[in-house]
Amino acid sequence: MSFSINSFVLFAICSQFFWSCYCQTYLKANGDTDSTYDLIAKVLGGGKEAVETPDCAHPSFPHHISQVQDDDLNRPVFAFYIHVTPDNDRCEKTDRQRTEIKTFGPSPKELKGFEGESVSFSWNFKLDTGFKASTAFTHIHQIKAGDGPNAGSPIITLTPRFVKNSNKQLLQVLHVGDTETTVNRLKEVDLSPFIGEWVHVSELITYGSSGKYQLAIKRLKDGKSLLSVNKDQIDLWRQGTIFVRPKWGIYRSLGDKSRLRDETVLFDNFCLGKGSKKCT
Repeated sequence: MSFSINSFVLFAICSQFFWSCYCQTYLKANGDTDSTYDLIAKVLGGGKEAVETPDCAHPSFPHHISQVQDDDLNRPVFAFYIHVTPDNDRCEKTDRQRTEIKTFGPSPKELKGFEGESVSFSWNFKLDTGFKASTAFTHIHQIKAGDGPNAGSPIITLTPRFVKNSNKQLLQVLHVGDTETTVNRLKEVDLSPFIGEWVHVSELITYGSSGKYQLAIKRLKDGKSLLSVNKDQIDLWRQGTIFVRPKWGIYRSLGDKSRLRDETVLFDNFCLGKGSKKCT
């Protein structure tokens, strides 16, 4: 079943008091695979640059973000594809690969985080039953500065990783403060309970040099808690930046290419909230 671009499930609930914004914005698949990029761009703002894919390097597979019908959820969901060969990072870098969506400069202000503000995000995702992480990075979610001299390094990262010492795949929550040169592991858990399962993610953030970060991931089918983080007085800002923004998808290094395989990661029901209108 397909729908016109005007029929997708997109709505924002917003109210403003002076300069404060209290709103929720939703991005949900609508089943119209031909309009997937348009749907994402319309919700996240800024046109199709909100979608970052290796389509230019792999024109025979023209849409690395599409939609599929999911039997478990009984609704259409977003499918993010990445291929070991020939995919790269938007034909700009060949040592890594990227299929992601983001908010960024042209996005409306209710989708960006400013210093001192509280934001919330929620979404569902599912890793394939044969999912393979490498010893290098395989990010599926990032919180990054949107501009400024220190915008390159993510502030928060959710990344699966293969660890040789334990011969296990882990799901790691990583943090890098503004003045730090090392990566802090806020939490890491065995990846196996996530494989082949739909999970729900809730994320609450207060931006600032003494910020607050909360993350909870639960299995959808039974509500079992798989991971949780609760940190106060944590550096969640980059000096010289104006705003911070989220990213979702697959962003992985080719530094351990032999461990990788072609992947499909499913995403569903994105919510971006600000102020008292929390995504839960």
